[in-house]
Amino acid sequence: MIGLTNIRLAIFLPLLVLGGCDGSRLDAVEGQQADIAFYGDNIITLSDQSGPTNFVAVKDDTIIFVGQRDDWDGQATEVVNLEDSALLPGFIDAHGHIAFHGRVSAMANVSSPPVGPAENMPGLVAELKRHMASKSLEVGEWVVGMGYDDSLLAEKRHPTISDLDKVSTSHPIMLIHVSGHLAAVNSKALEIAGIDHNTPNPPGGVIRRMADSQKPNGVLEEMAGFSIQALITSSADPVKQLHDGVLDYASYGITTAQEGAASEDAIKQLRSASKVKPFPIDVVAYQRVDQSYLGDDSPALPILGDYENGFRVGGVKMVLDGSPQGKTAYLTEPYKVPPEGADHDYRGYPIMPPESIDGLFAKFIGAGVPILAHANGDAAADLFVNALQNGIDKDNVPDHRTVMIHAQTVREDQLDLMAKMKAIPSFFSAHTFYWGDWHRDSVFGIERASRISPTASSSEKGIIFTVHNDAPIVPPDMIRLLWATTNRITRSGQVLGEEQKISTLDAIKAITINAAYQYFEEDIKGTIDVGKQADFVILSKNPLAIHTTELLDVTVERTIARGETIFEIDG
Repeated sequence: MIGLTNIRLAIFLPLLVLGGCDGSRLDAVEGQQADIAFYGDNIITLSDQSGPTNFVAVKDDTIIFVGQRDDWDGQATEVVNLEDSALLPGFIDAHGHIAFHGRVSAMANVSSPPVGPAENMPGLVAELKRHMASKSLEVGEWVVGMGYDDSLLAEKRHPTISDLDKVSTSHPIMLIHVSGHLAAVNSKALEIAGIDHNTPNPPGGVIRRMADSQKPNGVLEEMAGFSIQALITSSADPVKQLHDGVLDYASYGITTAQEGAASEDAIKQLRSASKVKPFPIDVVAYQRVDQSYLGDDSPALPILGDYENGFRVGGVKMVLDGSPQGKTAYLTEPYKVPPEGADHDYRGYPIMPPESIDGLFAKFIGAGVPILAHANGDAAADLFVNALQNGIDKDNVPDHRTVMIHAQTVREDQLDLMAKMKAIPSFFSAHTFYWGDWHRDSVFGIERASRISPTASSSEKGIIFTVHNDAPIVPPDMIRLLWATTNRITRSGQVLGEEQKISTLDAIKAITINAAYQYFEEDIKGTIDVGKQADFVILSKNPLAIHTTELLDVTVERTIARGETIFEIDG
């Protein structure tokens, strides 16, 4: 537990030795005034520069001292005695959707345990009815739910029209799959969207049909489902919703968050919300791009810049395929068990053709705009690697830091090429827990499933990688992410891919200094060094001092961003 958390005092100690912005020691400077200081034996700086550390001091939003308490000769308004707690750099969200996360709070929770209550189809229907009864819905108002998971429902299938029409035929209903890449809707929603038996599959999407019929069954894949999401009206108070989402992120120790697929309108909304009330943690948006950004009449490039009110635009995001748990990821080998209605050799499909991906990579790399590219399947990873090879000078690789988002099934040969091209895989390594059993038994089979999120392979090849939760696909729980990455234990308690486990230290680096590097922010974030931004998380235990299996016992006690406490656990 933290001691003296709320006690404000002045502390005078002997000689001050300051570390410079590059971590080097400078001459002693007497009489420094700190707003807050942290003292204890469990300070994890992750710095290659600083020596033994039991004292850290902060002035305004900047770290001014890192070193031994006996070397500090300044004053601090507040001193936090960490006792058994640990101080680490603030966690950095390498990929997520913070604006979407804020909206989820207003949706029906149709997730399965431990995230939600839906264990079977009757339970899902009952939860929807309960949600509707708790709202004052206007006639025809949309009912939206988030997180249903066919792999965890007892029936092992998606909800269809026949299920959702039992809830209502007068209100349009849309349930977003836990992957975010599929949706299940009722007949009223299909009517509003103008989808019927004559509607063809859109490019990059599939309208699933009833057996031996062209009549839609209510399950929509990829672009077919995204088109319906666009019909749903926004919250009456989007600014509050965004800020609530930001504060929830902070409760998990996160000090930099991402909106990883923002429309132009969403970016305007984020910027407006930050002007109404500055975000207490840093938020970085990546603008969603597709084929429409190619050609003479393409939309303007996103405007990159520094943080204003805690917000900036960091680059672009494109989607190359779907999700493995939803069986829409693009693979080179067939799924172990194909989805309903698919042939035995079904391998998923790409969202865009290769020539469009090549064009987008060339355009944005040439313009110096950082790229996040979603690629779950190894066939999609091939599209990524080929486009990157075509988009850069292989003899003089620029500092592009292009990120392969998720990289679930990236192969060893692909990792070798990514290492040469200095690409960054960001692994959705929480999959090993949430869908590990499903991947082994239904999606990939044991051999491929054991290699999902190959963090150890990446480490061995010297690749800088990050890991993420992709919230709100799963909660932004960074401690569970560390546990999943280091243990690779499935829901059934089995280890999936022993050889791909990594150490707790390497997992922490993947959500701190490596993530800062991914954002081009390693000079100001990711380690506890003098001159860097005062972003910290205080944990109830030192994660490096316990076995990886005990990581779930660790709790976030306090989150500090830019020197200000944003979250503190009750008591």
